Amino acid sequence: MFMRQISSIITRQAMAELRPVVISGPSGAGKSTLLKILFKEYDKIFGFSVSHTTRSPRTNEENGKDYHFVSREEMLRGIAAGEFIESAEFSGHLYGTSKAAVQAVLSKNKICILDIDMQGVRNIKKTDWSAIYISIQPPSYKVLEARLKERETETEESLRRRLLAAKLDMEFSKQPGIFDLVIVNEKLEDAYSQLKSILLEEIEMAKSLQK
Repeated sequence: MFMRQISSIITRQAMAELRPVVISGPSGAGKSTLLKILFKEYDKIFGFSVSHTTRSPRTNEENGKDYHFVSREEMLRGIAAGEFIESAEFSGHLYGTSKAAVQAVLSKNKICILDIDMQGVRNIKKTDWSAIYISIQPPSYKVLEARLKERETETEESLRRRLLAAKLDMEFSKQPGIFDLVIVNEKLEDAYSQLKSILLEEIEMAKSLQK
């Protein structure tokens, strides 16, 4: 098994390709916490793709760092030209992941992380894009509800919307053939161990490419 892993890494090094990582899951499942730990341990290995959006920047948001803020016309032209891996519309605004944004991370020999929702995952799965698909899920609906309430950042209406979306997301994660790994984040240490385990081959390859 160990020799097969080494052989696989050597072959991948010859190809000089790092697979992007698509991470999805409902708000409150712990995606952000797990990614913060991952980036802290491997600060030079991973990078986020910067998404595009047609909405206006919020306070303290920086163009090119938080999002690429573009006009609706510009983004529609890019989508039509096949420049986006995935795109979707929410509340009257377009959002999407461009091929150039992902390539900007990969060109630095870093593993590109994409934190996207169900619709984005569906769109990417329709392509021939070679990615690692990971879903982060809560232990149960009740646990998720409690976590969201503990934040004390949600109105009654926004909490209702998030919980409704979470139900759909939890069902989506059970569909066969969508995700390479579904992590149930009950204990943070165990969840992180699973996350790191599936990424170890890519991590070792990125280290070798960066030498």
